[in-house]
Amino acid sequence: METTPAGALRSFAAAAICLPAFLALRVFAWSSIEAPSGGLLRPLTAELTGYVYGWVLFVLVSLPVIAGWGRAALWPRFVVAWNWISVVQYLVQIALAVLLFLGPPSILAQGLTLAVIGYSLWLEWFMARTVLGISGGRATGLVVMDLAIGLFIAGFVQRLSIG
Repeated sequence: METTPAGALRSFAAAAICLPAFLALRVFAWSSIEAPSGGLLRPLTAELTGYVYGWVLFVLVSLPVIAGWGRAALWPRFVVAWNWISVVQYLVQIALAVLLFLGPPSILAQGLTLAVIGYSLWLEWFMARTVLGISGGRATGLVVMDLAIGLFIAGFVQRLSIG
């Protein structure tokens, strides 16, 4: 695994790899709602803006936190691992979306959704704990911070989408 700042920067290729999955997930989500009266250009632009922020904001905010724990030297390695586990998370989400599109019974759909969310959270927690050599509590803090940033970005995207 790359452990240099240049390697961390190169690992953002994962964002390009995940972009088709991201767009497919948006199409799945939009297929269940009525099309906006102004068209899809504004919501798509908002979603793509949020996508970029989603890949960058957590990484930047995590640096001072990780540095505060005396692990700044491991931050590039953390970024590389975080970027590449995102590919796995997107693959699992796409598989779930396809299964949900097929219309399984409600209880199965809810169980699968819960399992995918749990797996994604666990994977990020495990990666942070392992790559940074930190406690489970600190890894949980990073996961919660990532979720909070994701919710902030989702609200931002929603406001941009509707004007």
